Amino acid sequence: MPKTVAIVSGGLDSVTMAYHLQAQGHPLHLLSVNYGQRHLVEHEFAAKAARSLGVPHDVVDLSPVGKLLSGSSLTDPTVDVPDHKSGSSGGSPNVVPNRNALLLSVAFAVAVAEKAEAVAVGVVDDLQAAPDSNAAFIDSFLAMERIATRGYAHPDLTLTAPLVRLRKSDVVSLGEELGVPWTETWSCFRGDALQCGRCAACRERQEAFRDAGVTDPTTYQTSDAKELP
Repeated sequence: MPKTVAIVSGGLDSVTMAYHLQAQGHPLHLLSVNYGQRHLVEHEFAAKAARSLGVPHDVVDLSPVGKLLSGSSLTDPTVDVPDHKSGSSGGSPNVVPNRNALLLSVAFAVAVAEKAEAVAVGVVDDLQAAPDSNAAFIDSFLAMERIATRGYAHPDLTLTAPLVRLRKSDVVSLGEELGVPWTETWSCFRGDALQCGRCAACRERQEAFRDAGVTDPTTYQTSDAKELP
């Protein structure tokens, strides 16, 4: 199986992807990116995944970029992380536009240097996802990278997003089969000692476990965190 540079944030999706790729036999190099996000707690969980899988893990420091990415709760300290509201419409304050393009550019540069045969990203395409978290974006980005790295990359270098057509509950079901240690994953947009249970990421996490019929082992800050509407 091809050597793969996998973008792993420490979240439920990306950690499950890493376990899935290793189960398929891919030699892995896990890559996390500090793009100036609100907290780096998630990277501690990415490091745990790397240790559990016995693979290398690096964190790329692009933190100065975050100061220029205003308007998102993930990179702008003046924008609070809102509690999740059912049925909310409009652009999400939790989206960093073009973030996946930034992360993938770094991963492809690493893959070229290492002559890796694949870059992997754990995006899940759903109605709440950012516009750079779908199959159309993945296909277009790969087409661009094949031009950008021609003559320097491994001739078979590709981009894979093995979860992109799954629902988040499907990801939980897959992770259960693979034995993913859920308490060693982080979803919360807030970087406190415990996951808050109130932000959009926490709610999506809870709903995924519920819809998959899997007990959510996460300890949340609020006692009513698992009382979903």
